Amino acid sequence: MERTLCLVKPDGVQRGLIGEVVARFERKGLQIVGIKMLTISEELAAKHYLAHHGKPFYAALVEHITSGPVVALTVQGHRAVEVVRSINGKTDPALAMMGTIRGDFGLTMSRNIVHAADSVEAATYEISLYFNEEDLISYDQALFKWIFRED
Repeated sequence: MERTLCLVKPDGVQRGLIGEVVARFERKGLQIVGIKMLTISEELAAKHYLAHHGKPFYAALVEHITSGPVVALTVQGHRAVEVVRSINGKTDPALAMMGTIRGDFGLTMSRNIVHAADSVEAATYEISLYFNEEDLISYDQALFKWIFRED
């Protein structure tokens, strides 16, 4: 089973969209195996956005992600990285399809509700920034056999 990280960013928390985000993942058949609310420090933001350091938009990323509480989610399921990114929609909400989180609730790239890891490698790194292994709980979900079948 693949795991990925999703953050409900400060704008999503302030707008009361935590439950909406979690519900969309769960309705798809993904499991939430880790969840916590926190305020991200500048040090943690620098680690999180390390790949963007030195880019013109880096300071704005750090400013926003540290501006209020976020909800960090570890999401588990078949092709979780790809599925979560699909549910979230394109980074630019103006280009995101309706029915995605960003397409339904976002207006600008700087306030686009959620962040998701873009690869399995990035997911592993990002999960380790927010969760210790003992924070993550795998469990058998009774409905899983009705959601997923290895073909």
